Amino acid sequence: MSAYGGIDLGGTKIQALVVSARNKVLGSARRKTPTSGGPEHVAREMEAAMRDAAHVAGVEVLELVGVGAGSPGVVRDGSVTSARNLPGWDGTFALADHLQRALGVPVRIGNDVGVALEAEVRLGAGRRYASMLGVFWGTGVGGGVVFDGERWLGRGGAGEIGHMVVELDGARCTCGRRGCMEAYAGRGAMEAHVRKLVEKGRKTDLFKLMDKHGRDRLTSGIWARALEHGDELAEHMIERAVQAIAAAAASAVNLLDVEAVILGGGLGVRMGEPVAKRIAAAMQPHLFADDRPPEVEVAALGDLGGAIGASLLVRPRPHARSGRPAKRRAPASAA
Repeated sequence: MSAYGGIDLGGTKIQALVVSARNKVLGSARRKTPTSGGPEHVAREMEAAMRDAAHVAGVEVLELVGVGAGSPGVVRDGSVTSARNLPGWDGTFALADHLQRALGVPVRIGNDVGVALEAEVRLGAGRRYASMLGVFWGTGVGGGVVFDGERWLGRGGAGEIGHMVVELDGARCTCGRRGCMEAYAGRGAMEAHVRKLVEKGRKTDLFKLMDKHGRDRLTSGIWARALEHGDELAEHMIERAVQAIAAAAASAVNLLDVEAVILGGGLGVRMGEPVAKRIAAAMQPHLFADDRPPEVEVAALGDLGGAIGASLLVRPRPHARSGRPAKRRAPASAA
């Protein structure tokens, strides 16, 4: 039986799995993303997570056909540049070469949001649509664009919806620019803003919950628990994020006229359908063609979507997609 490895490298967690050719998850494992140590330290944890998943699946890593990994940052020829939501990753690191030497099997690297969106297109919520916008809300906010069932890559940087400007000269983003949607909605930016507000006297149980559950960051689970407890500051921050995401997504829809918005990522999946509905409602005032808004759906593959998508990097691509409705074609440059 052919088996493939997939690793999803996120800002707070590393998710690894082993999957069969029929998309059955045979084993999975999760480790925390290091908060220090640089790319080499992160790569070692990725290797360890992959070995953990293989052990759960009852196979040796060397038996895998290959391993795919999704990483934040700019991915080119197996190297990752400027993954700023990861510790000390300001430059370029040859991640594929490092993992291939460590694991002893072929390794391919893709952008984390790109591979997760590809999984939704082929196996999840995107199967019903020929065109869509992916909005993956986690430590940062990544995105992707699909036309005629195929991702539009542009010159290599297409889909960076987190860095669409939603407020001129607005909040400082981790990219160094101002007013980016991610500066209002990225989990890292939200935590930094909450800390500043607490220093000014605002009250919240977010950090008490973080300590209680043994976390060193405000993870998506901590945000969800704070909302369950009726934490007013947490609710304010989530609403602030919803409004920023809606403004950016609506602007992208006005430009691209896609059929659907797929909401994924750690926070997006955790918040789920209720927040997807809030985003859809908040998009409405910004839509030019407001009589035909896009569908807003939560990523169907959940937490494992990124790792499943990463595994597709080393799996044969089907020649044709089945069950997709016939749609008008995008321009040749976008095919």
